[in-house]
Amino acid sequence: MTELSVPVRKPARPHFSSGPCAKPPGWSPDKISTESLGRSHRSKIGKSRLKYCIDLLREVLQVPDTHRIGIVPGSDTGAVEMAMWTMLGARPVTTLAWESFGAGWVTDAVKQLKIDPTVMEAPYGELPELGGVDWSNDVIFTWNGTTSGVRVPNGDWIADDREGLSIADATSAVFAQDIAWDKVDVLTFSWQKVLGGEGAHGVLILGPRAVERLESYTPSWPLPKVFRLTKGGKLIEGVFIGETINTPSMLAVEDAIFALEWAKSVGGLEGMMARANANAAALNALVEDRDWLGHLAADPATRSNTSVCLTVEGADTDFIKKFAGLLEAEDAAYDIAGYRDAPAGLRIWCGATVDTADIEALGPWLDWAWESLKA
Repeated sequence: MTELSVPVRKPARPHFSSGPCAKPPGWSPDKISTESLGRSHRSKIGKSRLKYCIDLLREVLQVPDTHRIGIVPGSDTGAVEMAMWTMLGARPVTTLAWESFGAGWVTDAVKQLKIDPTVMEAPYGELPELGGVDWSNDVIFTWNGTTSGVRVPNGDWIADDREGLSIADATSAVFAQDIAWDKVDVLTFSWQKVLGGEGAHGVLILGPRAVERLESYTPSWPLPKVFRLTKGGKLIEGVFIGETINTPSMLAVEDAIFALEWAKSVGGLEGMMARANANAAALNALVEDRDWLGHLAADPATRSNTSVCLTVEGADTDFIKKFAGLLEAEDAAYDIAGYRDAPAGLRIWCGATVDTADIEALGPWLDWAWESLKA
């Protein structure tokens, strides 16, 4: 490979981070409310802001009153593992995995909880056979595979008369995809993904059947304090009105409130989904115009509209690292290399916090990086 300075003319820079934690347009630190900062989360103002955040989550996501919403420790991982440790073991379990995070829940079920689940797997870019799921089991799945760009098409495959619980890791699906709340018993996410918020906290949403499980079943293994959702056989209701299990970052909470208020300003859930869909369509147009780019998720019906994973002709991990590095050095795009466990490729964030014009502006930069490395 010959050493080049500027192999092609550099395009105009987009104005965004294309990684999976992109801030909403217009965000800046001085726009974050400071009224709860430096105060106890158990103070009147602290509890009121936590409850306001939960109320905003319910409003924007259109979560029915039948479902409880709690802010919990440990990001989405903490929320998923809280559900697994407190609810699994009452009946057989099925785990679905088609990307790295789903595979992580398989590991938890097999190696940590040792509950011998039925494991249904598919390679990156594909889904397992959803019609083959046994709904007499508890079922754990990712609604949107963040590291593979493959999502479930809808909730139709989840049985209405299920005996087991449906437990959905939806951290890169909420605020961008329509969630069938009547099909979901447990849903988890972290606001750092589709809201572009700060990390560390997860959100746990429980339907009535999940609450019934918690109040009627005690697992055989010990539960750490940060996982405990019941006391004396009853749900700790305070967790779902802002009385968190442990000390939250009120700065992260205020940041999430900013993002939720912004989401309301762009049309709420419908507006957020429309923005993500427009971004995904713009990226798809870029892919179709370039014979060296492709989609890891071949089926458009199950292709993510947030974490869109792309294949690059002939690329290996080293090539992708250099490709992403070129763009980052030019402040053109950040964090677009595919996940470390995924096939070598790019992952472009198309969630609602990104403007479509910036997805479109990314195209010439992709060409520039490609031509630079191929010259």
